[in-house]
Order: sequence, then C-alpha cells, then structure tokens
Amino acid sequence: MQELISAIEALGIKINHTSTLAIIFGIIFLTAIIVHLILHRIVLRTFEKRAQASQHLWLQIITQNKLFHRLAFTLQGIIVQIQAMLWLQKGSDAASILITCAQLWIMLYALLSFFSLLDVVFNLSQKLTFSSQLPLKGIFQGIKLVSAILVGILIISLLLGQSPTILISGLGAMAAVLMLVFKDPILGLVAGIQLSANDMLRLGDWLEMPKYGADGAVTDIGLTTVKVRNWDNTITTIPTWSLVSDSFKNWSGMSASGGRRIKRSINLDTTSIHFLDAEEQQKLIQARLLKPYMDSRHEEINQWNAQHGLGESVLNLRKMTNVGTFRAYLNEYLRNHPRIRKDMTLMVRQLAPDNNGLPIEIYAFTNTVVWAEYESIQADIFDHIFAVVDEFGLRIHQSPTGNDIRALAGSMVR
Repeated sequence: MQELISAIEALGIKINHTSTLAIIFGIIFLTAIIVHLILHRIVLRTFEKRAQASQHLWLQIITQNKLFHRLAFTLQGIIVQIQAMLWLQKGSDAASILITCAQLWIMLYALLSFFSLLDVVFNLSQKLTFSSQLPLKGIFQGIKLVSAILVGILIISLLLGQSPTILISGLGAMAAVLMLVFKDPILGLVAGIQLSANDMLRLGDWLEMPKYGADGAVTDIGLTTVKVRNWDNTITTIPTWSLVSDSFKNWSGMSASGGRRIKRSINLDTTSIHFLDAEEQQKLIQARLLKPYMDSRHEEINQWNAQHGLGESVLNLRKMTNVGTFRAYLNEYLRNHPRIRKDMTLMVRQLAPDNNGLPIEIYAFTNTVVWAEYESIQADIFDHIFAVVDEFGLRIHQSPTGNDIRALAGSMVR
C-alpha cells in the first residue's frame, strides 16, 4: 500500500491521512463488489443451472435452501476482514471498526449457513424411509435455537470487547429467567427426543387426544407444537411436551395390523327370551349356517335328557333357547363373512343385563383399516342383525317413542 501511495505522490498529488483511508476503503469496497459479482453472477448461477438439470436430489435440495449463497456471503466477509488486516494500520480506529463489522457479518452468515445445512440434512432425511417418520424437525429446531444463542453471545462479547466466558458465567444468575423464557422450547426439545427415542409418534400417525380436541393425522412435529389435521379438516395445535406429560391414543398399531375392530352391541328385550319349541327348531334348522350347530346341539341335549331327565318339567330338562341359538348364528355368520378377519379375535358375547335389556356384543376385526370401508362393513353387519332378529322370536329393546304413546292412547280410547 505504501508503494501505491508513493507512486501517487510522485505524480505530484499530495495525499493526507483521510485520502489514504478513502483509497483503502475504495479498494476494499471495489474488491468486495468484484468478488460478489464473480461468486453470485457467474459461479452460483452456473451451479444452479446445472443443479436444476441434474437428476441428483441432493443438489436440488442444496439449491433450494440457498446453502452456497450464504457460504458465499460468509466468504465475502472473510475476504473483507483479511483486506482490512492487510491494508489498514493495526490498532487504528478504522481497522477496528471495519474488522468488527466484518466479523459480525461472518458470524451472522455462518449461522445462516449452518441453518441451511440443517435444512438440507432434514429435507434429505425425509426422503429416507426409516427417518422420514421420526420427529427430527423439533430436534433440528432445538439445535438452531442453541446455536443462535451461542452466536448471539459471541456477537455481544465482540461489541462489548469482553471475553465470551464472562458473559456465559454471568448467565448463571439469569438461569431462572432463561428457563422461564425458553420453557416451551426446552420442554419441546426434551419431548421430541423422547418421542423419537421411544418411537411414540410419527408423522402421518392417527392421534387421538380428547383433552385438546385432536382426532386426526399428525402433519407436523415441531420444537414447541405438534399439528394434527382432524378428520373434519380443522387443525389442532398441541404443545409438544404435553405428548409426554399427558396420555394420548396412537392408532398406528391398528393401521399396521391391517384390521380394525368392531365392538358394538345390540340390546334385546329380555321378555322375548324363551326356549325353542319343535316348530321353531324345524324352522331354524333350515338355515345353512345353523344346521351343523342345531344337529350337534340337538343330539347333545337329547343324550343328556335321556340320562338325567326326570319327568316333563322344563326345570329338569335341557332345551335350546332362542338367544343362545341367535348367538351361535351370529358367530357363524361372522366367520363366513368375507370382510372379517379370521386370524384375529372373533366372538359374540353377552354383557351384563341392565334396564336397557340384554346386550349382545359383536367383537371382531375387519380386513381393512380404511375408515369409509370399515363403516360400510359394520353397517352392513348390523343391518343384517336387525333384519334377522325376529326370525328367532327376539325383539330389540328400545324406549317408547311418541308414536308408541299415541298408539297406546288410541287403543285406550277405543
């Protein structure tokens, strides 16, 4: 630089300190513009064109997240700092100001470059089968938060001219305040790690959490919130930490099993339960599904009655009931249903009777987990049950309706 000043003075031009600084700053500024044009207008533009034409997914993801753009700005700051150290006098005010500004620039864009790198890693991980279902977004957001705090401490220490260790040691006194301010991010980060480590929740899982009104598919697992798209297309936002502190139902096991449970009962009027007489038995034995049961049951009862029967009293004999035969029919009907899983639990059982009659519960699994298909299968089964119950001499229990009361009142008037 001194040689350049001497050459200018040899031309008869006097240069003072201010002029020298102006020339140095002009050179630094001009160099920065040239480097910027070379990097952004030539190098990066060429790289972007090749990345868009390339079949490599990682190149396209890097371009979309502007990783190299931010690295180029970081490089420009480094070049400016090196020039300031070379051209300006060490310890001068101008050198201190320019070097400080360059260092602030470098730290800022180095942080942004690190953010872009995390975004690239996250986007690439979503393309992999084993990691696309992990709640990595919250973990990456936590890393970003911690790195931003560290860079913030470095920037403050640079502006104050103090060592970062002094600021970090002073943060101990503010720990309570920091815990209060960053409570949700800290809890969310810990919860995200627990969710990932224990495989408790993945993107796309069907989550049900009545406390927050959530019942739908998980669309996003962030640092502080989890978004659930409910089946009515509303969005429910749940604090991430609440998934660890509170209970929730994850239906992913049902989806993975390939079978969805039917667990529904009908209530029979207990006054319609009776023993089957010979005419009713002959009628029911005509049913293809009931014939094997009726034959074996009839033979078993006849043998027992022949050995132990005493007189004609129904209290001393065994007989078939219409409700027992009805349960046997439903069991065979479900076992022969093409949309019911035979390798999963299948039964028709009685529940404890109450003031609504005798509940007969259907417990079975469909061979599909698609909601619309499941509801259709379940409805078809119960449509059939309601239609055939009268064939067994049974009645469905239901509370009197207004029409029943009007019919009763009309009969009383007559």
